Amino acid sequence: MSYAVDRRGFLRAAGAGAAALGLGTTLASCGSDEKSGTVTLTWWDYFTLDNFQPGMAALIKDIEAHVSGVRIERRTFPFADLDRQITLGAVSGDLPDIAIVDNVAMNSLGGSGLLADLTDRIEDWGQADQYYEGPWAGCQVAGKSLGLPNNSNCLALYYNTAMLRSAAVRPPTTWDELAATAQRLTSGDRFGLALSAIRTEEGVFQFLPFLWQAGGDLDTFDSYGATALSFLDDLVAKGSLSEQCVGWTQQDVNTRFVNGRAALQINGPWQLPTLKKADLEYGVVALPRDKESATCLGGENWVVMASSKHQDKAWQVLEYTQRPSVLVPYLVALGDLPARKDLASSGTWASDPALRLFLSQLPVARPRQYGPHYADASQTIAEAEQAVLTGAAAPSAAAKSAAVKIDKALERR
Repeated sequence: MSYAVDRRGFLRAAGAGAAALGLGTTLASCGSDEKSGTVTLTWWDYFTLDNFQPGMAALIKDIEAHVSGVRIERRTFPFADLDRQITLGAVSGDLPDIAIVDNVAMNSLGGSGLLADLTDRIEDWGQADQYYEGPWAGCQVAGKSLGLPNNSNCLALYYNTAMLRSAAVRPPTTWDELAATAQRLTSGDRFGLALSAIRTEEGVFQFLPFLWQAGGDLDTFDSYGATALSFLDDLVAKGSLSEQCVGWTQQDVNTRFVNGRAALQINGPWQLPTLKKADLEYGVVALPRDKESATCLGGENWVVMASSKHQDKAWQVLEYTQRPSVLVPYLVALGDLPARKDLASSGTWASDPALRLFLSQLPVARPRQYGPHYADASQTIAEAEQAVLTGAAAPSAAAKSAAVKIDKALERR
């Protein structure tokens, strides 16, 4: 969707946040060493976990060794803080040259004027057609390319092989099969299916595929949202899905799957390292479909800040990271999937059946690209799902009420 944002309003909100936090007006730290001719590029990301650091360090070392005249100064933030820091930087002047942001952040940052327009550079580069449609669409705002995919992921259905074998059922491929299989696999304190319906973007990330599979989208939530909510509500009513899912993160869901408290789970490839260490026989299949196949796109994008005085060098860095000899080791080190189609036969995902399955779903993975007020729509969806699954509202009533708020959010784009 194309949309415009009142940048003065965006900066006014950022200024209020900066004042509340008592931030000053320091300038960005990017600069250059005139004697050596080396440019220092500041880089922000939220990859704070220890297991990410070797891969990040190797990438930066590689960039500094092969992109002429570049030194990287990296700064990390907690996941929940990065977008806010960028917003506050619009006022303080403390912005990086480049950043790795969650692809959902393109909704709020894309129309703010803070991101550099890379359209002409990408056109000259000539490699846009090498990316899967979903990841690439997640970098497009109002007809402009404002980033490059850094990595991608999506959701699929994990199943406990032994449990399915014991129940004499196959991995489900449709909603009807999912409902029947989940009920068949429910026994004692074990639920047939586990998923996250927590009241955050994490829960919405897991809900949206049901909406899309039903044939709908945010602008038809009153009808197709009701269909998706009804399906999940029925799973809870039959005991196949725990009502407690309204408080589960995706990590909580995986823990229940590992502990044998769930026979099926909806989750992403980031859970594979934990599953491989567990004493568990499992498989992965595409999310069961209703009217159509769909999954939700996750991952991050590279962006360059419009305020950067070194956009040429910043672009050189981004372009360098997309070379197969650089990108494949980086993605393998972080356990991520490529957004590029031409890397489908490279890396660990080429030989790992589970990773291959996730990679095969990227063509039907959809970005959450709905404009600067997507956060409002997302919160409304989360509230509607919580109300339905806890029995506080009927699916049709919750969907109808939510649709009004969603439409208002989308109209403000």
